[in-house]
Amino acid sequence: MKTEKEVDDFIHNGHKKYLPNLVIDCAIFGYHDHQLKILLAKWKRFDGYSLPGGFVGRKEQLSVAASRILKERTALDKVFLQQFYTFGDSEFRREDHKYADLPKESWLRERTLCVGFYALVEFSRVRVEEDILTEKYVWQDIKKIPRLLFDHNEMLEKALYHMRLNLYHQPIGYNLLESKFTLPEIQSLYETILGKQLDRRNFPKK
Repeated sequence: MKTEKEVDDFIHNGHKKYLPNLVIDCAIFGYHDHQLKILLAKWKRFDGYSLPGGFVGRKEQLSVAASRILKERTALDKVFLQQFYTFGDSEFRREDHKYADLPKESWLRERTLCVGFYALVEFSRVRVEEDILTEKYVWQDIKKIPRLLFDHNEMLEKALYHMRLNLYHQPIGYNLLESKFTLPEIQSLYETILGKQLDRRNFPKK
């Protein structure tokens, strides 16, 4: 847990460590027992949930920042992580979302561009810890997504679309299976991600 002093220092001086106009948001999909879920974050002072995210260090490479943020949120590394889209058309003002108590000069009020990444993890292995801006995390069924903060419903839809689009071309989810796996096991994984049943006769060809 962060102390009030640490939180206050982040609000006033975080821009010295992080780029003020750039964030990374991660669509962290969880797979377990033939279920697909998404990790959502409850922000402090916000009435609602969003995708987990974080800021990019001033001297940090984008891919390195994304891997760091994923590990900070899940305690997992060596997970398939893919950039899928950049979001910047929507402008969300912090004061419009109950951040009116922030100092007017706070860097957190500034409009930010967001780079979206997605990952697929075994959610039973995830150990989530809250950070300065969040108070809790929940796993939500992918079929029962509530109205999210900011433009994160659009972000989640695009992440799911790109993950499904690249499923047959990139090693998405292979870290969820044993080094040797059966055809029915990987077909079950693909069916869960795609949200539909696949023809067993054609699946081996794909």
